[in-house]
Amino acid sequence: MVIVVGLGNPDAKYAGTYHNIGFETIDALAERFGISVDKKKFKALVGEGVINGEKVLLVKPQTYMNLSGECVVLVKEKFKDAKIIVVVDDIDLPKGNIRYREHGFAGTHNGLRSIVSYIGQDFERVKIGIGRDISMDLADYVLSKFDRSVFEPIIAKAVDEICARI
Repeated sequence: MVIVVGLGNPDAKYAGTYHNIGFETIDALAERFGISVDKKKFKALVGEGVINGEKVLLVKPQTYMNLSGECVVLVKEKFKDAKIIVVVDDIDLPKGNIRYREHGFAGTHNGLRSIVSYIGQDFERVKIGIGRDISMDLADYVLSKFDRSVFEPIIAKAVDEICARI
């Protein structure tokens, strides 16, 4: 089994923000493969399906970004041997770049820090570059809306990257 966790914040006011790129990617993955992500389990919205012949669980934590580890640890406890891929925004990558990491450190990302604090560093990451606007406060920037026409193809590439890792 492969668990794909997209990080974000659950309130409607966060929809379409840079910090919700993980949620957006889960939605695009679910749409591509006809998976409904609407069951409430593990402090998350989840959906089960098959991608590339492999059982997958798509996860959108409902704990808010900074507490993402609370959800991921519950999923990991249930599916002990599952591969976990976390999809996350990254201010340190240029806008539109995608970087895959088999494991590593959380860096400055509070969602990744939360996950690492609960389960350690043994999970894969797909990071989507959102760049950084140094004229804005960091929190204001990551919670600002992104241009859909720019990011839809980037999200599609992130879905391709995830599919290549399943």
